[in-house]
Amino acid sequence: MAATDGTPREPVRYLVFSASLREQSLNTRLARLAAATIEANGGAVDLASMRDFDSPSYDQDLQIEEGFPTGAETFRSRLEGCDAFVVSSPEYNSSMPGLLKNAIDWVSRYRPQPFNERHALLISSSPSMVGGNRGLWALRIPFEHLGARVYPDMFSLAQGHKALTDDGRIADEQLQQRFEANIANFMDLVEAAKHYPCVKRAWVEYLGEHPDPAIDRVEANVY
Repeated sequence: MAATDGTPREPVRYLVFSASLREQSLNTRLARLAAATIEANGGAVDLASMRDFDSPSYDQDLQIEEGFPTGAETFRSRLEGCDAFVVSSPEYNSSMPGLLKNAIDWVSRYRPQPFNERHALLISSSPSMVGGNRGLWALRIPFEHLGARVYPDMFSLAQGHKALTDDGRIADEQLQQRFEANIANFMDLVEAAKHYPCVKRAWVEYLGEHPDPAIDRVEANVY
Protein backbone atom coordinates (compact mmCIF):
# COMPACT_ATOMS: atom_id res chain seq x y z
CA MET A 1 0.00 0.00 0.00
CA ALA A 2 1.05 3.60 -0.57
CA ALA A 3 0.51 7.03 0.88
CA THR A 4 -2.02 9.37 -0.71
CA ASP A 5 0.69 10.80 -3.00
CA GLY A 6 1.50 7.31 -4.30
CA THR A 7 4.79 6.97 -2.41
CA PRO A 8 5.20 3.51 -0.83
CA ARG A 9 5.14 3.71 2.95
CA GLU A 10 7.63 2.15 5.29
CA PRO A 11 5.99 -0.38 7.67
CA VAL A 12 4.27 1.27 10.64
CA ARG A 13 1.72 -0.30 13.01
CA TYR A 14 -1.04 1.59 14.86
CA LEU A 15 -3.15 0.68 17.88
CA VAL A 16 -6.62 2.17 17.40
CA PHE A 17 -9.37 2.06 20.00
CA SER A 18 -12.44 3.83 21.30
CA ALA A 19 -12.52 4.91 24.95
CA SER A 20 -16.20 4.01 25.15
CA LEU A 21 -17.52 0.64 26.27
CA ARG A 22 -20.71 0.95 24.24
CA GLU A 23 -20.53 -1.08 21.03
CA GLN A 24 -22.39 1.44 18.89
CA SER A 25 -21.06 4.61 20.50
CA LEU A 26 -20.14 7.49 18.21
CA ASN A 27 -16.51 7.14 19.24
CA THR A 28 -16.44 3.43 18.50
CA ARG A 29 -17.74 4.22 15.02
CA LEU A 30 -15.16 7.00 14.59
CA ALA A 31 -12.38 4.65 15.73
CA ARG A 32 -13.43 2.15 13.06
CA LEU A 33 -13.32 4.92 10.45
CA ALA A 34 -9.84 5.90 11.64
CA ALA A 35 -8.68 2.28 11.37
CA ALA A 36 -10.08 1.96 7.85
CA THR A 37 -8.42 5.24 6.83
CA ILE A 38 -5.05 4.13 8.19
CA GLU A 39 -5.27 0.85 6.30
CA ALA A 40 -6.28 2.69 3.11
CA ASN A 41 -3.12 4.79 3.50
CA GLY A 42 -0.83 1.80 3.88
CA GLY A 43 -0.63 1.41 7.66
CA ALA A 44 -1.12 -1.77 9.70
CA VAL A 45 -3.84 -1.60 12.36
CA ASP A 46 -4.50 -3.32 15.66
CA LEU A 47 -8.15 -2.36 16.30
CA ALA A 48 -8.93 -2.82 20.00
CA SER A 49 -11.88 -2.36 22.34
CA MET A 50 -11.81 -0.49 25.63
CA ARG A 51 -13.21 -3.65 27.18
CA ASP A 52 -9.85 -5.28 26.44
CA PHE A 53 -8.20 -2.78 28.82
CA ASP A 54 -10.81 -2.60 31.59
CA SER A 55 -9.18 -2.89 35.03
CA PRO A 56 -10.13 -2.40 38.69
CA SER A 57 -9.46 1.03 40.17
CA TYR A 58 -5.73 1.59 40.53
CA ASP A 59 -4.51 0.53 43.97
CA GLN A 60 -0.80 0.24 44.71
CA ASP A 61 -1.52 -2.33 47.43
CA LEU A 62 -3.31 -4.45 44.83
CA GLN A 63 -0.39 -4.06 42.43
CA ILE A 64 2.10 -5.18 45.09
CA GLU A 65 0.01 -8.09 46.33
CA GLU A 66 -1.46 -9.42 43.09
CA GLY A 67 0.46 -7.78 40.26
CA PHE A 68 -1.04 -6.11 37.23
CA PRO A 69 -4.60 -6.98 36.14
CA THR A 70 -5.26 -8.62 32.79
CA GLY A 71 -6.61 -5.41 31.25
CA ALA A 72 -3.45 -3.48 32.06
CA GLU A 73 -1.26 -6.31 30.77
CA THR A 74 -3.22 -6.32 27.52
CA PHE A 75 -3.02 -2.53 27.12
CA ARG A 76 0.74 -2.54 27.72
CA SER A 77 1.47 -5.42 25.36
CA ARG A 78 -0.64 -4.01 22.55
CA LEU A 79 0.94 -0.57 22.96
CA GLU A 80 4.39 -2.14 22.78
CA GLY A 81 3.36 -4.00 19.63
CA CYS A 82 2.66 -0.72 17.82
CA ASP A 83 4.57 2.39 16.83
CA ALA A 84 1.72 4.82 17.54
CA PHE A 85 -1.82 4.87 18.84
CA VAL A 86 -5.11 6.57 18.03
CA VAL A 87 -7.76 7.12 20.71
CA SER A 88 -11.33 8.12 19.94
CA SER A 89 -12.58 9.36 23.29
CA PRO A 90 -15.97 10.56 24.46
CA GLU A 91 -16.27 13.60 26.68
CA TYR A 92 -17.61 12.94 30.18
CA ASN A 93 -18.40 16.10 32.15
CA SER A 94 -15.96 18.14 30.06
CA SER A 95 -13.13 15.66 30.65
CA MET A 96 -11.93 12.17 29.74
CA PRO A 97 -13.72 8.95 30.76
CA GLY A 98 -12.60 7.66 34.17
CA LEU A 99 -12.16 4.19 32.70
CA LEU A 100 -9.50 5.46 30.29
CA LYS A 101 -7.68 7.49 32.96
CA ASN A 102 -7.62 4.41 35.21
CA ALA A 103 -6.14 2.31 32.40
CA ILE A 104 -3.47 4.96 31.80
CA ASP A 105 -2.65 5.03 35.51
CA TRP A 106 -2.16 1.25 35.62
CA VAL A 107 0.00 1.11 32.50
CA SER A 108 2.13 4.06 33.63
CA ARG A 109 3.48 1.83 36.42
CA TYR A 110 5.26 -0.55 34.03
CA ARG A 111 8.98 -0.31 33.39
CA PRO A 112 9.79 0.61 30.75
CA GLN A 113 6.79 2.89 30.62
CA PRO A 114 5.19 2.28 27.19
CA PHE A 115 3.61 5.68 26.46
CA ASN A 116 7.03 7.32 26.37
CA GLU A 117 8.18 8.07 22.80
CA ARG A 118 4.97 6.77 21.18
CA HIS A 119 3.05 9.07 18.91
CA ALA A 120 -0.63 9.61 19.65
CA LEU A 121 -3.56 11.03 17.74
CA LEU A 122 -6.63 12.07 19.73
CA ILE A 123 -10.05 12.19 18.08
CA SER A 124 -13.60 12.43 19.39
CA SER A 125 -17.25 12.66 18.48
CA SER A 126 -20.23 13.90 20.45
CA PRO A 127 -23.83 14.97 19.86
CA SER A 128 -22.81 18.39 21.18
CA MET A 129 -21.56 21.28 19.10
CA VAL A 130 -18.03 20.97 20.53
CA GLY A 131 -17.74 17.34 19.47
CA GLY A 132 -16.00 16.17 22.65
CA ASN A 133 -13.06 18.55 22.19
CA ARG A 134 -12.87 19.58 25.86
CA GLY A 135 -12.31 15.97 26.82
CA LEU A 136 -9.40 15.71 24.38
CA TRP A 137 -7.65 18.70 25.94
CA ALA A 138 -7.91 16.99 29.32
CA LEU A 139 -6.64 13.73 27.82
CA ARG A 140 -3.53 15.37 26.38
CA ILE A 141 -2.25 16.13 29.88
CA PRO A 142 -1.49 12.60 31.18
CA PHE A 143 -0.26 11.38 27.80
CA GLU A 144 2.14 14.30 27.34
CA HIS A 145 3.29 14.01 30.95
CA LEU A 146 4.16 10.37 30.26
CA GLY A 147 6.26 11.30 27.24
CA ALA A 148 3.81 10.51 24.44
CA ARG A 149 4.18 12.71 21.38
CA VAL A 150 0.60 13.89 21.02
CA TYR A 151 -0.17 15.16 17.52
CA PRO A 152 -1.15 18.86 17.62
CA ASP A 153 -4.14 18.59 15.29
CA MET A 154 -6.88 16.79 17.19
CA PHE A 155 -10.14 16.02 15.38
CA SER A 156 -13.56 16.50 16.99
CA LEU A 157 -16.77 15.66 15.14
CA ALA A 158 -19.70 17.77 16.35
CA GLN A 159 -23.28 16.46 16.25
CA GLY A 160 -21.93 13.00 15.61
CA HIS A 161 -25.39 11.43 15.78
CA LYS A 162 -26.14 13.27 12.53
CA ALA A 163 -22.65 13.53 11.09
CA LEU A 164 -21.89 9.81 10.62
CA THR A 165 -23.58 7.83 7.87
CA ASP A 166 -24.85 4.26 8.16
CA ASP A 167 -21.82 3.02 6.23
CA GLY A 168 -19.44 4.62 8.74
CA ARG A 169 -18.28 7.69 6.84
CA ILE A 170 -18.68 11.37 7.67
CA ALA A 171 -21.70 12.72 5.80
CA ASP A 172 -20.15 16.10 5.04
CA GLU A 173 -17.62 15.39 2.29
CA GLN A 174 -15.44 18.36 3.23
CA LEU A 175 -15.21 17.10 6.82
CA GLN A 176 -14.50 13.57 5.58
CA GLN A 177 -11.61 14.89 3.50
CA ARG A 178 -10.31 16.87 6.46
CA PHE A 179 -10.46 13.72 8.62
CA GLU A 180 -8.58 11.70 5.99
CA ALA A 181 -5.94 14.43 5.64
CA ASN A 182 -5.49 14.58 9.41
CA ILE A 183 -4.91 10.83 9.56
CA ALA A 184 -2.52 10.87 6.58
CA ASN A 185 -0.49 13.76 8.00
CA PHE A 186 -0.21 11.98 11.34
CA MET A 187 0.96 8.85 9.56
CA ASP A 188 3.63 10.82 7.71
CA LEU A 189 4.98 12.08 11.02
CA VAL A 190 4.99 8.64 12.65
CA GLU A 191 6.69 7.07 9.64
CA ALA A 192 9.39 9.75 9.63
CA ALA A 193 9.93 9.42 13.39
CA LYS A 194 10.28 5.64 13.19
CA HIS A 195 12.56 5.43 10.19
CA TYR A 196 14.40 8.75 10.56
CA PRO A 197 14.45 9.30 14.34
CA CYS A 198 15.74 12.40 16.06
CA VAL A 199 17.51 12.38 19.40
CA LYS A 200 15.59 12.35 22.65
CA ARG A 201 17.83 11.46 25.54
CA ALA A 202 15.46 10.98 28.46
CA TRP A 203 11.98 11.26 29.86
CA VAL A 204 11.94 12.65 33.39
CA GLU A 205 8.99 12.76 35.77
CA TYR A 206 9.42 15.10 38.72
CA LEU A 207 7.03 14.36 41.55
CA GLY A 208 8.63 16.88 43.91
CA GLU A 209 10.15 20.32 43.68
CA HIS A 210 13.75 19.05 43.92
CA PRO A 211 15.29 16.07 42.09
CA ASP A 212 15.23 13.03 44.35
CA PRO A 213 15.81 9.41 43.22
CA ALA A 214 13.22 8.24 45.75
CA ILE A 215 10.36 10.03 44.01
CA ASP A 216 11.54 10.93 40.51
CA ARG A 217 11.67 8.62 37.51
CA VAL A 218 14.05 8.85 34.57
CA GLU A 219 14.08 6.65 31.48
CA ALA A 220 16.90 7.17 29.01
CA ASN A 221 16.58 6.58 25.29
CA VAL A 222 19.42 7.53 22.97
CA TYR A 223 19.18 7.12 19.20
